[in-house]
Amino acid sequence: MATSELSCQVSEENCECREAFWAEWKDLTLSTRPEEGCSLHEEDAQWRETYHQQGQCQALVQRSPWLVMRMGILGRGLQEYQLPYQRMLPLPIFTPAKVGATKEERKDTPVQLRELLALEAALGGQCVDRQDVAEITKQLPPVVPVSKLGAQCRTLSRSMSQEAQRG
Repeated sequence: MATSELSCQVSEENCECREAFWAEWKDLTLSTRPEEGCSLHEEDAQWRETYHQQGQCQALVQRSPWLVMRMGILGRGLQEYQLPYQRMLPLPIFTPAKVGATKEERKDTPVQLRELLALEAALGGQCVDRQDVAEITKQLPPVVPVSKLGAQCRTLSRSMSQEAQRG
């Protein structure tokens, strides 16, 4: 099965706004495959001859960054599919146009974020299962600094070697 691929690269840079865009995708794949139901096989027992022929077709797959995929057999037309979006965030990401802008100049807060902020305000910033930091640290094992641990190993190894020499 022979396959050919065509990749696309697009890059754009806007120095004034300090913006850049770069994309690369596998655009076109053309592969030769055996065609189903299109084969011929003949045998001649008298002359001890056989003949076999298998039909072939060229499958075409075209992808685009707009999540559109076209598939089909070359020469028979392509079927177009709209792929679903992936990696979507639950909240829209936004940044104010001007960092030092006044309240009147800024855009309104998105509805989802406003609802989340209202929920946090209703809870008063308190967690139902809240524990004090001192209670959490009581449950943890004591912390041994690495330098002390290394010193203990060295003194232990020296004393053992001294005892071995004394016999």
